[in-house]
Amino acid sequence: MYPRSVNQLPRPPHQIFAACAGLITAILLGLVARTTPVRAIETAARHAIMVDYETGTVLLDKQSDLPIPPASMSKLMTAYLLFEQLAGGGVKLSDTFPVSEKAWRMGGSKMFVLVNSEVNVEDLIRGIVVQSGNDACIVVAEALGGSEEGFADMMNEKAVELGMTNSTFANATGWPHPDQRMSAADLATLTRHMIRDFPGYYAYFEETSFTYNEIKQSNRNPLLYKDIGADGLKTGHTEEAGYGLASSAIRDGRRLILVTAGLSSTKERAGENARLINWGFKEFENYALFEKGETVIDAKVWLGSEAAIPLIVPESVHLTLRRKARKDLAITVIYEGPVPAPLVKGQQIAQLHIAAPGMDTQIIPLLAARPVDHLGFFGRLGAAFQYLLWGTTGD
Repeated sequence: MYPRSVNQLPRPPHQIFAACAGLITAILLGLVARTTPVRAIETAARHAIMVDYETGTVLLDKQSDLPIPPASMSKLMTAYLLFEQLAGGGVKLSDTFPVSEKAWRMGGSKMFVLVNSEVNVEDLIRGIVVQSGNDACIVVAEALGGSEEGFADMMNEKAVELGMTNSTFANATGWPHPDQRMSAADLATLTRHMIRDFPGYYAYFEETSFTYNEIKQSNRNPLLYKDIGADGLKTGHTEEAGYGLASSAIRDGRRLILVTAGLSSTKERAGENARLINWGFKEFENYALFEKGETVIDAKVWLGSEAAIPLIVPESVHLTLRRKARKDLAITVIYEGPVPAPLVKGQQIAQLHIAAPGMDTQIIPLLAARPVDHLGFFGRLGAAFQYLLWGTTGD
C-alpha cells in the first residue's frame, strides 16, 4: 500500500510519513552506483568484489579498490575496445588482421597464430576470450592502435571514460609490467559495461572450447563447467598476481558479477568463486518498489487550481537487499506541505528515503507529475475565508 498524505496547515510543518514493508525495497537505478559494502562472508581471495548487475549494489568487498596485477583479466579491456570497433562499424567480424613477428613470438598462453598470416576478427575474439591468447591480443592491438604501445594509450583513455579510477595499462595482454594495474572494483565496472554495452558479442565468453590451427583449447573459466548459471568472463594468473577470475552468473533473470584475485591455485579459484556466487544468490534478492513515473504519494497544494498533486519517481526504483533484512525496511516520504502553487511539471517537491539494515539510506527525489496553476482572486479569497473559519485548508 502506498503512502497517503494527511491534512496539513497552510503554514507548512515538516511532514514525515514512514512505512515498513517486507515486499518492497529499492534504490534508484542509475543515481546510486554503490551502496555500503557488505562483509558478511569470508573469502580466501586477497581481493574480491561482488556486484548486483541491475542495481550496482555491492554485496561483498574485500580490498577491491587497491590496484593489483590483473594478469589476463586485463584482456577484457582489449576485447572491449575490439567490440566497440565492431559495434561502431569500423571493423567487421569477417575482416582480417595481419600477424607480426612480435605477435607470433609472444610467450605465455597462445592462440598459435602464424607469422605473416591473416586472421579474421571472429577467430581473434575467440582466441582472446576462450584461449586467452597473448598473441591474439597483440594482433588486435597492432591493428587497432598501430602498435601495442599505441593501443595501451587507447586502453588508458577508455578506462578514464568508464570511470575506472584505479587502472593503468602498459600492454594488451596482462603480461607482467609495473604499470599494468587494475583494481577488482574496476574489473567489475568493466565487466558490467561489457555485458550492458555489447550484448550481441557477450556470448563468446560462454564458449567452452575453440580450435584454431588444428589446436583445440578449452576455456579456462572453471565456472562454465558448473551448474551455477555462469556465462563468462575471464581468468588470470601470474606468479605475482596469483589466480584470479572476473565472472558473471545469471539465475531467473538476476545477474551477479564477481571478481576475485590472489587465490593460491586453480582448485581454490574454482571452489571459492562457485561458493561465493552461490552465497550471493542465496542471501540477496532484488525488489521493485516503483517503476519510472509511478505515483508515490499525493501532496496537498495550497492556493492551487488543484487540491493535490501526484508525486512521482523520475526513474524505476529497485533495490538489492539481504533477504532477512527486508522485514526491517523503512520507507519515508519527507516534504513540507501543503505545497504552494504554482507548480511546474517535474519540480522536486519531496524526498523518498529508503532505509534497511546493511545499506546506506537511499534518498530519491519526488517530482510533480503535472503543472498546477495558482488560484484566481476569488479562489484565493474563498481559501482564506475557509482558513479563518475552520483553521484548515479542507479536503
